[in-house]
Amino acid sequence: MAPTQRVVIIGAGIVGTNIADELVSRGWNDITVIEQGPLDMPGGSTSHAPGLVFQTNSSKSMSLFARYTVEKLLSLGCFNQVGGLEVAATPERLEELKRKHGLATSWGIESRLVGVDECQELYPLLNTDVVLGGLHIPSDGLALAARAVQLLMERTRNAGVRYLGLTPVTGIEQSGGRVTGVVTKFGTILADIVLSCAGLWGVEVGAMVGLPIPLQPVAHQYAKTSPLPALIGRENTPPKEAILPILRHQDRDLYYREHGDQLGIGSYGHRPMPVVAAALGKTPDQVDEHNMPSRLDFTPEDFGPAWKLSQELLPALRESEVASGFNGIMSFTPDGGPLIGRAPNLEGFYVAEAVWVTHSAGVARAMAQLLTTGRSETDLSECDLSRFEEVQLTPAYVSETSQQNFVEVYDILHPLQPRESPRDLRVSPFHARQRDLGAYFLEAGGWERPQWYEANEHLLKQLPAKWKPVERDAWSARYYSPIAAAEAWKTRTAVAMYDLTPMRRLEVSGPGAVDLLQRLTTGDITTKPGTIKFTLLLDDQGGIRSDVFVARLLDDLFQLAVNGPADLVYLAREARIQRGKASDRYVQVRDITGGTCCIGLWGPRSSEVIAAVSSDDLTDKGLPHSHVKTATIAGIPTRAMRLSFVGEQGWEIHASADNGPRLWDALWRAGQLHGVIAAGRSAFNALRLEAGFRTWGKDMTTEHNPFEAGLEHAIEAGKEGYVGQVAIKRLSKEKVCRRLRCLTIDDGHSVVMGKEPVYFHGKPVGYVTNAAFGYTIRKPIAYSHLPSTVKEGDSVEIQYFGRRVKATVTAEPLYHTRTSGLDSGSTTNNPFE
Repeated sequence: MAPTQRVVIIGAGIVGTNIADELVSRGWNDITVIEQGPLDMPGGSTSHAPGLVFQTNSSKSMSLFARYTVEKLLSLGCFNQVGGLEVAATPERLEELKRKHGLATSWGIESRLVGVDECQELYPLLNTDVVLGGLHIPSDGLALAARAVQLLMERTRNAGVRYLGLTPVTGIEQSGGRVTGVVTKFGTILADIVLSCAGLWGVEVGAMVGLPIPLQPVAHQYAKTSPLPALIGRENTPPKEAILPILRHQDRDLYYREHGDQLGIGSYGHRPMPVVAAALGKTPDQVDEHNMPSRLDFTPEDFGPAWKLSQELLPALRESEVASGFNGIMSFTPDGGPLIGRAPNLEGFYVAEAVWVTHSAGVARAMAQLLTTGRSETDLSECDLSRFEEVQLTPAYVSETSQQNFVEVYDILHPLQPRESPRDLRVSPFHARQRDLGAYFLEAGGWERPQWYEANEHLLKQLPAKWKPVERDAWSARYYSPIAAAEAWKTRTAVAMYDLTPMRRLEVSGPGAVDLLQRLTTGDITTKPGTIKFTLLLDDQGGIRSDVFVARLLDDLFQLAVNGPADLVYLAREARIQRGKASDRYVQVRDITGGTCCIGLWGPRSSEVIAAVSSDDLTDKGLPHSHVKTATIAGIPTRAMRLSFVGEQGWEIHASADNGPRLWDALWRAGQLHGVIAAGRSAFNALRLEAGFRTWGKDMTTEHNPFEAGLEHAIEAGKEGYVGQVAIKRLSKEKVCRRLRCLTIDDGHSVVMGKEPVYFHGKPVGYVTNAAFGYTIRKPIAYSHLPSTVKEGDSVEIQYFGRRVKATVTAEPLYHTRTSGLDSGSTTNNPFE
């Protein structure tokens, strides 16, 4: 966008002021920041934040945000880099710190695992009888957030930014689907762009434009002790300053920081205390640390257990007492991530909410990049405002899951661990049949997804020796069953039914449908009806927004398989823009997932099953691979697509949801003579990786281009005019410096889970993006983006819970079949070529 845009930022906390600063540094100068509280201390979460910055996170994006926040606050003189120490009081936590050390290495953050003695050297107050070891991050520390806000205000004021304090926002003006201004009690401020950085009031601001903001304010306890004799009189210690590392005792939901000779204690171990921001009343004209809307009265009874546990960890506290405390309001979301990006329903309205001080400057930079270049250098998929399903935006869901995240914020969470509640929000039409077969369900996006079926347990006795599952370590064995090996075996040797219903399906129709898809995708979708294209959605710099499958049903009707809600938002927005430019080229983009269902019928005997239930010609002659046609199966109208994700012949069979049970039953009955089974996602993911198919959001994101991800085959040669085409033309002439590589683990049994660092010649060079045990090849598989200097056949190491596991860079795909013309072994890894 042009730097002449009139920008209004709602909220003068650590996020809003940082965004103003990032925009100013990029040449934007027409910026107004509105704050409902006084500018010297606005009264939001920034005003009471203890400021602890622990950078390491299971999310790469969040860690990168935190790392930049440290860099920027250091440049402002508003960061006390005392380091961070996380201690373990249980063997399980000690193992978790090993895993976290691996994450830090993957994200480029220096860290060290330290023993008990070094823990005490770093933090002399520790009770070594409680501690088993720790993780030290030298670059962590304390953010002086309130001070940083004032310095950012001063710097940006000098650059022309206007700040309006004591100015509550009462509405957002809009016209023609665009934001035009921000209404305050003093009048309306005209705007081309509005950014909501209102923090715990974000829900109320979103409501002004009809935008659900899935955020729940929750109060969190923080207390200060009386002066500690152990901290009094230390040499060279400035008053109210800290010299000890910030400390986390996550086994007990506690953290600590110094305030001179006092100690600050934060606790997540109490009951959730949800808050409705609208009920907090008007922010007073005079705010101080004892009188601010985001700081509620302390409840000593809730803090009692935390105080006792703190005295066990830090015996010096027995010589002090709780001098003061408060219940400070923070923002939580259903998945714990921030809410960043463009509103799907109003042009020019952006959101940066649920952002903690730890990630504030990093998020601000990402937002500024999004506005000025159209793209954040850091992938935003885990933070995208539009990442949630509609059912996940209901107030009841947001409240329950956000409070659950508060409770679990310091828990050891497995990558596959599902939430216990709410469940059964979205089930496929096959759900009853799956339960009858003993399906074990995990949840994603509100959908219940079978991982394996207990009904297949008897197959373990029939497994040939080369298919027998290997014994796994306790971590990789969680949410796993050896039954998955039997399901993979039957898929490769007979036939299996996979529930693909949760795969998001869109219908794109209208006289402008071809124009829209030609402009947004890298493939040529002008081919005749009945064909399917695997293609990519790119951003202007060639980063991969998504990978999609486009089936042309009629001249102006397409069905798309996409990756999530953000794809729907993007396509719908571009359709609106196209309609505005040429009304006769209108397009309708409709989500049809909930009204439809899909079964993946795959395996060498799948053709026998289809032949028994349909008189339509679905063979290679009647339905070649990469094609779609309507077909009647057991009297049910269906849409059959000849494609597969598991490296075996077969079909995706789509039907309306009401016909789902009949479709399942018909295929199930017909398959009995051919050894059919129902198979779950555990087997599916393993077979998919063996066949070399990527997963968007793991193997590639906007941080990767098609040449790096090994998806250059999805770019139509000679095609021009699509989003990202200029960048692709440039990138095609440049040397690829890194590339997604397939690794097989040498010992044959160490199954990694993802995000572990990968070493080459003893140095970290990448991290695992995706992993599974390859039942067909009888080896664990991992994928990683590695430097181009790493070649096939090279030996690398993967760090898994502190130990190095050897692996080999291997040519892909690892498995392919040429049956029925399906060559999933193509060097392009394209399932449709």
